[in-house]
Amino acid sequence: MELLRRAALAASLATIALASASAMAQASYPTRPVKLQVPFAPGGTTDIIARVIAEPLGKVLGQPVVIENKAGGGGVVGATETVRAAPDGYSLGMATVSTTAANPAINPKIPYNPVTDFTPVINIAATPNLIAVHPSFQARDYKAFIDELKSKPGKYSYASSGTGGIGHLQTELFKSLAGVFVIHIPYRGAGPALNDTVAGQVPIIFDNIPSALPFVQANRLVPLVVAAPQRLAVLPNVPTFKEVGLEPVNRMAYYGILAPKGLPSEIVERINAATRKALEDPAVRKRIEDTGSIVIGNSPAEFAAQIKAEFEVYRQVVAQQKLSLE
Repeated sequence: MELLRRAALAASLATIALASASAMAQASYPTRPVKLQVPFAPGGTTDIIARVIAEPLGKVLGQPVVIENKAGGGGVVGATETVRAAPDGYSLGMATVSTTAANPAINPKIPYNPVTDFTPVINIAATPNLIAVHPSFQARDYKAFIDELKSKPGKYSYASSGTGGIGHLQTELFKSLAGVFVIHIPYRGAGPALNDTVAGQVPIIFDNIPSALPFVQANRLVPLVVAAPQRLAVLPNVPTFKEVGLEPVNRMAYYGILAPKGLPSEIVERINAATRKALEDPAVRKRIEDTGSIVIGNSPAEFAAQIKAEFEVYRQVVAQQKLSLE
């Protein structure tokens, strides 16, 4: 009996010691550089937002935040690596609608559940999307664009960041509601897709404002319609999808930070608070807003609810439009 009592006491003391060590580790977090993985190639909006927040976030945390790009599978390769990382706060990932809603909605083989396999930390920014065309395209406004597509079904193609990405699903939703047919050309990330559209290799793209705007301002892309609650100050003459009668397409993208499932709440709150602190810097806010994005900086619970809601929306889109990877 005495041996059992001593064994129980020893086990209890070991548990307390482990809990104490864990608490101390969480209290001192971080003690080394933090990786922030971008699940797309450099140059796209996800990469832009990540690089804007990385340096100021690192300053608040007291350790560098290092960007690592891991493209492939419409963001799935990088997102899967984040899921499989240790839940210690040193491997974080950028969350997008493509990786947490659109791609999982269309691809049943994705090796993670976007609602249950991540720890949502914070939504950094919301970003409007737009349809733009190469300047060589015959149409220069939305009405002429639709007329051209309807008169020549199947003649034109559009670029996206990859099959199952937000650009793909939003364009397919647009096609079904507008009654047009254009061919999908998937790329390994928004950057390469945008580059080929700017070069005239593909005439149409449904892209995020931050990555497309510099080319619009340089007259290397022509904006036709935006997915935003109202017209954008940076594109005052471009109508929203609501204005052209396609309000269901009026969905903005989000760019946030995720961690692997099981990240201790103390570390979640530490990263969330540090990110919000970084977003208080007027210079950081301006850099984000200058891209056409809107600063969010919400709570982990609010971001989790947003991911769940967006996933359900795209599941319905896939079902209603009978979309698949085949």
